[in-house]
Amino acid sequence: MLTRGDPTRTAVLALHYQNEVLHPDGAIRMGVADGDTQRASVLAAAGRLLAGARDLDIPLIHVRIAFAPGHEDVIANGPIFRNVIARKAMEEGSWGVRFYPGLEPHDSETVLTHNRVSAFHRTKLQTRLDELGVGHLVLAGVATHSVVETTFRHAADVGWLVTVAKDACSSGDQELHRASLTNMALLGEVDTVDALAARRFSPAHDEDGGS
Repeated sequence: MLTRGDPTRTAVLALHYQNEVLHPDGAIRMGVADGDTQRASVLAAAGRLLAGARDLDIPLIHVRIAFAPGHEDVIANGPIFRNVIARKAMEEGSWGVRFYPGLEPHDSETVLTHNRVSAFHRTKLQTRLDELGVGHLVLAGVATHSVVETTFRHAADVGWLVTVAKDACSSGDQELHRASLTNMALLGEVDTVDALAARRFSPAHDEDGGS
């Protein structure tokens, strides 16, 4: 089976674990709904994901979204970006773009910044992954139906084996979350953080397509 990179080598992409989408005082509600009872479990799963990757020396890449002060760099061609401007959210240097406490990157880990939906858009993510020689990506973050699914689809399109850690993801609307996981299951694997850790973050299926 042809894949991009070595399928026995994994990297973890942690997407938008930032105050603006995770903290109750954040301005963006597309990641975790206001008052959502699942917030604590999502945060706990995200913490286990990062800790598990570090314990196994698996490369961690943190992707943050941030815009220039005054949102001068925002192409407001859709509701999601117009909402960012209206809420004065995610401005570089603000509290909202900081990583959520406990989910911050370590000094040795890669941090990339983007300002669209896909984590690959105008970033060095693809170059960094190729440098690492990985063939399997584990993705998690907020929102499931936005940055996670868009990044997942791009990664699958260019040849990586891709797994989403579903319990470390969230959408403000649970129906969108579930629908997005169903969509991603057509292109890769959908599993829990604990199941991934149990198999040391390796792909769920072997190269012959068996389980």
